[in-house]
Amino acid sequence: MAENTHLQELESLRDAALQELESIPDSSGIEAWRVEYLGRSGKLTQVLRGVSTLPADARPVIGAAGNKVKVALEGRLGERQAAIVNARLDSLADDAIDISLPGRSLAVGRLHPSTIILREITEIFRGMGFQVVEGPEVELDRYNFEALNIPKDHPARDMFDTFWIDANKDAEGRFTTLLRTHTSPMQARIMEAHEPPIRVVVPGKVYRYEATDATHESQFYQVEGLAVDKGITFANLKHTLHEFARRMFGSERKMRFRCDYFPFVEPGVDVSIDCFNCDGTDNSCRICRGAGWLEIMGAGMVHPNVLRNVGYDPEVYSGFAFGMGPERIAMLKYGIEDVRLFYGNDMRFLRQF
Repeated sequence: MAENTHLQELESLRDAALQELESIPDSSGIEAWRVEYLGRSGKLTQVLRGVSTLPADARPVIGAAGNKVKVALEGRLGERQAAIVNARLDSLADDAIDISLPGRSLAVGRLHPSTIILREITEIFRGMGFQVVEGPEVELDRYNFEALNIPKDHPARDMFDTFWIDANKDAEGRFTTLLRTHTSPMQARIMEAHEPPIRVVVPGKVYRYEATDATHESQFYQVEGLAVDKGITFANLKHTLHEFARRMFGSERKMRFRCDYFPFVEPGVDVSIDCFNCDGTDNSCRICRGAGWLEIMGAGMVHPNVLRNVGYDPEVYSGFAFGMGPERIAMLKYGIEDVRLFYGNDMRFLRQF
């Protein structure tokens, strides 16, 4: 009687275990099932350990039946594990990458036209022995104006529509800090910090409080150039700028220098090149509009007062300076008619460069 009871218990255990095993969806559930039924403290293990308490004549029968159940469960366990693994591999195959297919091209960014032209300008001057330096965009009145021969109440200050910052004032209540209106303050900063010879170009943003239109912006780039040493003459200035124009716009460029006023140079000139799109006779030329000349920068010999302000003796040292707008250079070179396009974030425009 006890023998039949143990046999029925083993059959019930086998049927319950197999039914539960079929419903398990993943490997972690399979492992939990194995521990529950076949582990050292599992249900089947406990039944087999109880065989020793049975009557002697029942032990062989129950022991053999228990081992048969164990073999059946272990066999089905292996099959179920393999089925789960294969199902996982099949799902991975559906998402697999076909390495024989060509790869997708990555979206590559582009340089902004202002960056392109800035790099081109600085590389040209670097090739002529100039160093590239940068300076602060928030500047002191002393460097932006006074050290450049533009003292307080000087009428030349009206040339610069200035963004003043109300953080600092002098004893007379005037603002002393501003967003730099040009990159020329670096002339004074560099000469204060270094002895001649000096040859530098200074690219950077500048700010003017003015209305925007096709040729004016309140924020734009400038490139300042400065050379100071003994014996520098206007001929050195002309040669340097002619070489720049030749490398930037073409080897056949002609140049024109006309007198102009800038408070920190004397004499001062505006520099133009002949139109590279026509000979000046085509009134429909989209570049020069028939003028034949394109203004590219202002320049001149460093004013003696500027040299004195930084502790240089103008009887010993001389130098030249120039300043240009990279966006204007780009407009001339690429035929761009509106400076606002540089800051409009219009991808149709930017993708052309």
